[in-house]
Amino acid sequence: MATLYYDRDADPELIKGKKVGVIGYGSQGHAHAGNLADAGVRVKVGLPPTSGSIATARAAGHEVAPPAEVAAWADVVMVLAPDTAQPKLWRDHLAPHLDGRPDKLLLFAHGFNVHYGTIAPAPGLDVALIAPKAPGHRVRETYKDGQGVPALIAVHAGASAAAKPLALSYAWGLGSTRAGVIETTFAEETETDLFGEQAVLCGGVSHLVRAGFETLCAAGYQPEVAYFECLHELKLIVDLMYRGGLNYMRYSVSDTAEWGDYVAGPRIVGPEVKAAMQAILADIKSGAFARAWVDEYQAGAPRFTARREAERTQPLEEVGAKLRALMPFLDAVTVKPGD
Repeated sequence: MATLYYDRDADPELIKGKKVGVIGYGSQGHAHAGNLADAGVRVKVGLPPTSGSIATARAAGHEVAPPAEVAAWADVVMVLAPDTAQPKLWRDHLAPHLDGRPDKLLLFAHGFNVHYGTIAPAPGLDVALIAPKAPGHRVRETYKDGQGVPALIAVHAGASAAAKPLALSYAWGLGSTRAGVIETTFAEETETDLFGEQAVLCGGVSHLVRAGFETLCAAGYQPEVAYFECLHELKLIVDLMYRGGLNYMRYSVSDTAEWGDYVAGPRIVGPEVKAAMQAILADIKSGAFARAWVDEYQAGAPRFTARREAERTQPLEEVGAKLRALMPFLDAVTVKPGD
């Protein structure tokens, strides 16, 4: 059974007595800075002078300074820049003010760079992980509603006894101890997170949806009907799972749908799919995926950029954009090239 921590296990005064630097102001950065500030913590946001987020952060009431200046000022530094940007950010701006410092705590929301060794802090610096299990906007929204999202906590090897209580206090400032904080390791968080994204949440779901849409269209059915059946209604099913697991979803749908789940599901996700998942997990655990992704980024991400653009113009997306525009209750969002 996993070890979980709640409000009663955290000491709010620990984080309230520290100066916290939040490096980055994207999805997670804005949520961490906002929640901590609302919790009574002194926060400063670290952004390069060219960042387009400076005005947004200042409009939200935050002090803003370059990352190196924030690292020198802060007692606790949470790095929320993109994974691929973190190694250079660490080398050039953060490490000179943090490496080997026993009076500071370095935090990450994803263990990618520490686990795969692209960031290797010198002994003496406490390093830990607080990873909310939700997109940043939900981290912020639930906090303002008086709730919180669950998070993971991990303490890197060699950290002092002070690291975990302070990291847990940081999780309290995010609101995550309201929902529960699960103890893990950098390796487990990184590997399960990458696997979940690739095999199920992003890669698995998106390609399953697209395959279903294309199968119906190729059989002569209207693309609009195929879109509703294979993508639009997916939210309804996921919401049921979210609230009560697979059992509640099956309880809520028709008997016909439930029977179809039992007899057709194993034909779609059979032994060959699980074998592919095992291969994906092996690439993640060995570091092969991380090395390939780092190499792609360092080469200027040509394949990533080309694939992103191609995916944006596939028929599923074109049909979906037209249908979503007819449904104002969705509060539809359009992602344009360059976003």
